[in-house]
Amino acid sequence: MSSLKAGEQPVTISIQEVMKNPKVQIYIQKADQTLEAMGYTEHGMRHARWVSKTAGRILRELGYPERQAQLAEIAAFLHDIGNVVSRTNHAQIGAILAQNLLYEMGMPPEEVAEVMTAIGNHHEEDGLPVTPIAAALILADKADVHRTRVRSTGTIREDIHDRVNYSAKRSYVRVDPVERVVTYELEIDTQIAPVFEYFEIFLERMLVASKAAKALGCKFSLTINGVKML
Repeated sequence: MSSLKAGEQPVTISIQEVMKNPKVQIYIQKADQTLEAMGYTEHGMRHARWVSKTAGRILRELGYPERQAQLAEIAAFLHDIGNVVSRTNHAQIGAILAQNLLYEMGMPPEEVAEVMTAIGNHHEEDGLPVTPIAAALILADKADVHRTRVRSTGTIREDIHDRVNYSAKRSYVRVDPVERVVTYELEIDTQIAPVFEYFEIFLERMLVASKAAKALGCKFSLTINGVKML
């Protein structure tokens, strides 16, 4: 890492530049292949883009500074790259990998640290919404339940995660900046998976999502098929 010389300005890295970075693309692709081999749902470019867009939107709609929203987009796009090494501790591994990539691109240390903190805290098993960027990433990541993440429909009878994801026809994070409420809105085909199966596998995720909403000064809500559950 090189320090800035007198009169130099830090480089502002955009989400578009990160998305186009060849190393980033390879890490995401290989990480997704690793998870596919382990039987996990899709964690590739589609998931990265969806979470990135949603995380940035959450902060923008709540009135956070634009650069914080941009850093949330970057952290969200990179959040799962640690899976290229191991699923275990993938959040912390991903934070270190992101550090190296972003320093190579010229991002200033203060921003790199923000991205690292968010990535390192995004997983529900060992992460906490310690910053607004981390909170937005958590909320976006845990909301991505959708049938397009299922790799094969042949698994939906035996695998509850595939079944619940395949049942989800729509997933959206609605932000009410006036009432300060963040709502997960889901449309589920109950012919494929009953609502209680969603709670069975995603209770831990909803708990950390609730903490993330609170960290942003909001309440957390959940609606399924138009019915308020939380």
